[in-house]
Amino acid sequence: MNGSPGGRRILVAMSGGVDSSVAAAMLVEAGHDVVGATMKTFCYGGDAAESRKTCCGLEGIRDARTVADRLEIPHYVFDVEKEFARDVIDDFVAEYGRGRTPNPCVRCNSNTKFRDLLRRGQVLGCDGVASGHYVRLDRGAGTPRLLRGADRSKDQSYFLWGLPADLLGLLHFPLGNLTKAEVRARARGLGLVTADKPESQEICFVPTGDYRDLLAGRLPTTHPALSPGAIVDPRGRVLGRHGGYSGFTVGQRKGIGGGRSERYHVLEIRPETREVVVGPRHLLEVAGVVVGDLNWLAPPPEPGRNLRVQVRYRSPALACTVEALRREEVELSFLEPARAVAPGQSGVFFDGERVVGGGRVRRVRGARR
Repeated sequence: MNGSPGGRRILVAMSGGVDSSVAAAMLVEAGHDVVGATMKTFCYGGDAAESRKTCCGLEGIRDARTVADRLEIPHYVFDVEKEFARDVIDDFVAEYGRGRTPNPCVRCNSNTKFRDLLRRGQVLGCDGVASGHYVRLDRGAGTPRLLRGADRSKDQSYFLWGLPADLLGLLHFPLGNLTKAEVRARARGLGLVTADKPESQEICFVPTGDYRDLLAGRLPTTHPALSPGAIVDPRGRVLGRHGGYSGFTVGQRKGIGGGRSERYHVLEIRPETREVVVGPRHLLEVAGVVVGDLNWLAPPPEPGRNLRVQVRYRSPALACTVEALRREEVELSFLEPARAVAPGQSGVFFDGERVVGGGRVRRVRGARR
């Protein structure tokens, strides 16, 4: 069922879910020489039941191999645990230790899932890598352009801003023009075991579902992030105590105590003093943001240009103006209300449907307090 003399040899990242299964099937149908690969990252120690719940656990490997057999393509398991720990887990722990809110999926996509897979695929004679992400690639203008997925409810371009620009021409996203319902229908039509498999909601290296379990196991017990501190209002008045600022992120409203007529949210985390600053919801509004650790997939915008920036996956992209562009960071002013912007989150820049680039939020500017 696999390949044709005129097709390319493409390595498909197969997590064991329906999306990557259908991506592989579509490439086979298109006449490419397809090779399936599943990454062994982290989820194989400890409780076996927990390892099965994650997208890259033992069940994922089994299902990916079953689909590969159904499609009559070879399937490999790559041990990337060392790279994954270095690029994703260590960064995740360090960011929370600094009082920031990281996105590990961005780190995985920027490094392990594509860069490291391509390197391994080239050893197998592959000249491209594919995944089941809901994004599109426009190759018609010479320089490939990364675009939002046609199904905006499933669009995953937010997670791919960190891809090296020079890799775009080697990537394939077969699901970019499909909806989730269409993907499942295709999987059922092909008789794939993953057709009705539910989506994984957990962070793959946090099988318990509580990231604080991971931090407690990897940070020293005396680390400030795990140490008690004060819960204060914006004026510095002590309202209560907490057991470690690593359990909080900007915008959070649970776990900060009650007894007030107005519900309070986390406004800021101050790791240097171990303080968690809380206040009413309207104080979450910010006027601007500074984004660093930049990666550009299109020419960088000049100061004065209007773009849209998305600061979390399930939030809309907000209109903004580029105030300043420096070598390592860009400063933006929001043209519409922005709330609960947390340092460490990804800020992804869009010009219409195109992903211009992105980075990590370093600090908010001009908080309206």
